[in-house]
Amino acid sequence: MTTTKSAIRRVRKTRLQTEVNRIRKGKYKSVIKKMSDYVESGEINKARNFLPQFYSKLMKVAKTGVIKKETVSRKISRITQKIKKSKK
Repeated sequence: MTTTKSAIRRVRKTRLQTEVNRIRKGKYKSVIKKMSDYVESGEINKARNFLPQFYSKLMKVAKTGVIKKETVSRKISRITQKIKKSKK
């Protein structure tokens, strides 16, 4: 186990940050699932109305580094394509 003061503080800080990251990742997953449910069930109007919140929440997670920006951009792009396809 850690013995120095700085190492003890670092362990405490790491535990706290791990919890914060876990919460952020959970929010990310729940938003993805909600949007996927809208698209798959054919509720395109709800999906369109939810789109700005979807972008916002995903980009907030991406800027903290919990999920990579490239991954978030890919998710946004694919969901947007699905919404546009189902419109036609």
